[in-house]
Order: sequence, then C-alpha cells, then structure tokens
Amino acid sequence: MNVNPESTLGFGHFIAQSDAVGKTLLAVLVLMSVLSWLIIALKGLTLVARRRRSHAFLNFFWNATSLEAVQHEIATHGSHDPFSHLASHAMQAQSHHARYGAAKLEEAGTASDFVTRTIKKVLDEETTRLENGLAVLATVGATAPFVGLFGTVWGVYHALVAIGMSGAGTLDKVAGPVGEALIMTGLGLAVAIPAVVGYNWLTRANRVMLSHLDAFAYEVHTFVAMGQPLAAADAPPAPPVRAVSPRAAA
Repeated sequence: MNVNPESTLGFGHFIAQSDAVGKTLLAVLVLMSVLSWLIIALKGLTLVARRRRSHAFLNFFWNATSLEAVQHEIATHGSHDPFSHLASHAMQAQSHHARYGAAKLEEAGTASDFVTRTIKKVLDEETTRLENGLAVLATVGATAPFVGLFGTVWGVYHALVAIGMSGAGTLDKVAGPVGEALIMTGLGLAVAIPAVVGYNWLTRANRVMLSHLDAFAYEVHTFVAMGQPLAAADAPPAPPVRAVSPRAAA
C-alpha cells in the first residue's frame, strides 16, 4: 500500500525533522507557556483571596468603635491583606514614637511625620508585592512571537536547503516543509497572547487595589497621627483623593 507523503506532514513530522536549534526553540516556548500560565494562576488566586480578606477587614475597620479594637483584631488574627498590614504598621509607628520619641534619623520629626514615612514604606512594599511576576509575563508576551518567528525562519532555511539539494522544486515539494515551519510562528503567538492578556488583567487589578489602598492610607494617617476623624472641625483639608468605602475594595 502506497503512503501519501502529504499524510506524514504535520507537527510530529516537523519535530522529528527539526535539528537541535529547532527543538531548543520549541522547548523555550513550552517553558515560557508553562511559566506564564503558572504566574497567571497563582497571581489570580492570590488576587481573589486578597480582595476577600481586604473586604472583610474594611468592614470591621469602619464598624469598629476605636483604633484599640482594630489593633486587638489585628493582633489576634494577624494582617493578611494590604489594608490591615498598613493599619497595623501605622498604629505601631505612632505607639513607638509616643513611647521612645525620635531616637534615630528614621524617627526624626513629629509623630505625624514618622507615621507618614511608615505608611509610604508599606505602600512601596505592597506595590512591589503586587507587581512580582508581572515582568515575566511582559517579557514572555514581548519575546515569544520573535522566538516563534526565529524557529520559522530556521525551519524554512533548512527546508529550502533540503529541497535545493534534492533538485525537486515543484510546489508540492516546497509548500509542505515551508508550511510546517510556520508552526513555530503559531506556537509563538499562542504563548504570547495569554501572557499579554494576563499581564493587562493583573496590572489593572493591581492599579485599582493600590488606588484604594492609597486613599485608605490617608484615612489611617488621619485617625492614627492626628487622633481625630475626618469630620472634625479643625481637621486639615483633605487631598484630592476619594475615601475608600467598605465596598470599594471588594
């Protein structure tokens, strides 16, 4: 029984005929895909859990009768979200400055200054934590198409060399190997598209979270450093940021 040569063409035939460079490029694309999907899954699950915990803490915070109740809640259950982390450090900074004063350069200034610097440090820490792994997604999304294109160019080159050496330059002999080489370009796009979509989704979610956290930081600074609510008559004017409601971080 005669076997149609065209029936042997495909992904398996392309991999079997690839040299070390082609197989290395394929392995790189597979590694990129696994890494990007792993980051998207882990960051997505972490984001959902962080939103749930933040919502629960903000509900407790805005319904608490005093900062002491908030501090006791954090000391009992710990801080497992950005909002409780910020509130905990701000209250600890105020308590530390009231007890020991300005003993070091980082504690210089008034209690309000020290709390402000502490809050800024926490915001930087949370920003870094939220952005962990996003650089990998951006790199995969930007480079995977070019890795696939390189694999295609390499495959076309070897296909044309083989055709030239065989002396058979008919269309059926050229189209098959060249078409197989285009598989690498398709794989590169298949790796890059989920990475770009995941990067944009996580970036926007982090931007919303940090915006709410920044507004909450002003509220915490007012309560902790000034010892008065925003509605107090002698409270300083609020900066142009929107206050966070318990539903905002949901």
